[in-house]
Amino acid sequence: MSDPATGRLTGRLALITGASRGIGAAVARRFAAEGAHVVLVARTVGGLEEVDDQVRAVGGNATLVPLDLSEFDKIDQMAAAIHQRFGRLDILVGNAGMLGELGPLAHLDPKLLQRMLDLHVTANWRLIRAFDALLRLAPAGRALFTSCAAGREPKAYWSGYAVTKAALEMMVQVYDAELGLTRVKARLVDPGPVTTALRKTAFPGEDRTAVPKPDEVAGLFLEAALA
Repeated sequence: MSDPATGRLTGRLALITGASRGIGAAVARRFAAEGAHVVLVARTVGGLEEVDDQVRAVGGNATLVPLDLSEFDKIDQMAAAIHQRFGRLDILVGNAGMLGELGPLAHLDPKLLQRMLDLHVTANWRLIRAFDALLRLAPAGRALFTSCAAGREPKAYWSGYAVTKAALEMMVQVYDAELGLTRVKARLVDPGPVTTALRKTAFPGEDRTAVPKPDEVAGLFLEAALA
């Protein structure tokens, strides 16, 4: 169970990708309950509208951005629009992800690998590239990216998911090192096992009652945003 809201993000602006379900939706609800205005990014309009209703139910406000992150130029357009409207970005949460297919690396379809590289690596790099200046305009900018042990611990058959998550981890660590003594920090957040659609596909026979729900791990992102 999550801790009660205490308004710790009042006045802050947070952008969250993959926000229409799972961890992204839970982070959106938690940040909104803490007072942040949340910018929700996902491909599915219906899913975004459902999360918007949930954000309003906890007293929050959201801006909805239906966007396929593989349309990279639109990430730049989104950053320009946020700069014009808000003047800065306090928290960036790069959460959107896909499992792809589990199986031998040598059998991975090249087009599927490219899609995973586009989403886990290139799209997150484009987010960093587009929002770096806006994060630096915030009093304490935070760039948070959803990580996974699969990107650090080699495991047979995790294939493109493990490879692209490993690339994401190194990219975020390089970015954080480059931020140096600025007010901005980049962090990886590994929520561990969570009852998401991605995990259900990876572990179809798992007892989901024994696995934490997205709302139970949203506090990890809050802690990282405040650290």
